[in-house]
Amino acid sequence: MVGKYRNLLMIDDEASMRHMLRLVLEEHDYRITEAQNGIDALARLRKEKFDLILSDIRMPDMDGLTFLKHPDVTALGITIIMMSAYGSIDTALECIKFGAYDYISKPFKSDEVILTLRKAEERLQLQHENVSLKQALSRYHTGFSVADIIHASPKMRVLLDQVNKVATTDSPVLIKGETGTGKELIARALHSESGRSGEFLAVNCSALTSGLLESELFGHVKGAFTGADREKQGLFAIAANGTLLLDEIADLPLELQPKLLRVLQEGEIRKVGGTRTEKVSARVVAAAGRDLWEAVQAGQFRSDLYYRLAVVDLHIPPLRERPDDIALLGRHFLQRFCAREHRPVPLLTDAAIGQLRRYSWPGNIRELENYLEKALIFNSTDELELPPLGPTLTTRDEPPAGNLSLKVASRRLEEKYIRQALERTSGNRTQAAQLLEISLRALMYKIKDYGIN
Repeated sequence: MVGKYRNLLMIDDEASMRHMLRLVLEEHDYRITEAQNGIDALARLRKEKFDLILSDIRMPDMDGLTFLKHPDVTALGITIIMMSAYGSIDTALECIKFGAYDYISKPFKSDEVILTLRKAEERLQLQHENVSLKQALSRYHTGFSVADIIHASPKMRVLLDQVNKVATTDSPVLIKGETGTGKELIARALHSESGRSGEFLAVNCSALTSGLLESELFGHVKGAFTGADREKQGLFAIAANGTLLLDEIADLPLELQPKLLRVLQEGEIRKVGGTRTEKVSARVVAAAGRDLWEAVQAGQFRSDLYYRLAVVDLHIPPLRERPDDIALLGRHFLQRFCAREHRPVPLLTDAAIGQLRRYSWPGNIRELENYLEKALIFNSTDELELPPLGPTLTTRDEPPAGNLSLKVASRRLEEKYIRQALERTSGNRTQAAQLLEISLRALMYKIKDYGIN
C-alpha cells in the first residue's frame, strides 16, 4: 500500500526551495525534515530514521554527490532522489551510478516530484513484500518457526528470545539438549527467522561412516573412489545461502573435524578427490545430545572446533525443568492425533495433567508425544485415561539419594535405561539403540563410557 513510507529528509541550501517543497509535500501527507547541506543531513540521519531523501546536488560545505557517496549514507540503503538546476544526462547517470533511485531536473512541476516519490514508495513496498515472501517461503520449507514452538515456561521464553536475536546473524550456533527435547525444531526455527533464501538441510553425523559422511558433506568428483561414476554436490553446496544442521556433532569422526574447522574459518570446501576449493555460504548449526566439552576432554573432539561451533551456545531445558509446558504440549499432541484419526479430542483433566507433571520424562517431549499417542489408541471415554507410567521410572517428586547432583542422577538414570534396553533385546545393540531412539554409534559410546559388559 503506497503511503506507508512517508518520513522524508529534504536537503537544499535554498530556503525558498525548501519552503516551496514543504508546502507541496505536506499536502500529500509527507512528514518533512529539512537540512541545508550534506553535513547537516548526516547529523539528522544519526538522530532519526528516514524512508526517503530528496537532495539537491549543488550545495556549499558538502554537495549532494559527496553526500550520496558518504559511507554512512550508503550503509543505510535509503531511497534517494537527486535534483539540480544544472542537470545533464551525465550528471543523472553519475547519480544513478552511486546509488540514487532517480533524478529530477529543476525547474520541475509539483506533479513530477509527487509522481517520482510515489514510484519510490511503490519500490519500497515491493522490497518489503519480497522480504516478507522470502521469510514466508523459508517457514514453508522448514515447516517450523519460533511462533510454532509451544511453550509457557520462563526458561523457554528466554531460549526463544535468544533464537530471535541470533537468527539473522551468520555465526555458527551450537544447540545442546537431552534426547527428545527438540533440537532440530530449534534449528528449523533459527533458519525460518533468518530470512535466508536457501534450504534447510540436516545430516546425522552418527548415522554414516567417515567416508560416506565426507562425501555427503563436501561432495566428490567423478572417479574419487570406487563407485563414484559421476560428480556429486555436497550438502554444504546444496544449502547455499541456507542452513546446514550437523546433528549428533559429538560423533563427527576425528579425521573429518579439521575439514569442518576449515569450512568454518575459511568458508570454503574441497570435494573428495578434488584439487580446487569452492566458497560456501551455508550457515552451520550443530546439535549435541551429550556434553561436547566432555568429548573434548576425552580426546574425542577438537577443542578449536568446539570453540568455533559454540560461538553462540543455546541450551534447551529438559521437560522436567519446564512442567508449565506439559499441559500445552499434551493438548497439542492430542488435537493433532485426533485430527489425523478423525475422532473427537478427549478431555485432559486436571488430575491427568497433575500425573503428567509429576513424571520426570527422561525421554522428554518425544516420550510425552509417544505416551499420549499410546493413551489415545486405547482410550474409549470422553476423558483421557492415562496408562501406567511404569514402576521403574522415577517421578519429579522423588529426590535423588543423599547429595546426588542432577547431572550424576541423570547419568545413573541413563545407564539404567541402557542396561534395561540391552536386557530386553538380549544384548542386541542395534535393537537396543532403536528402543532407546538413539544412534548405534551413540549407544556404543555410552556402553564404553558406562563400562557396561
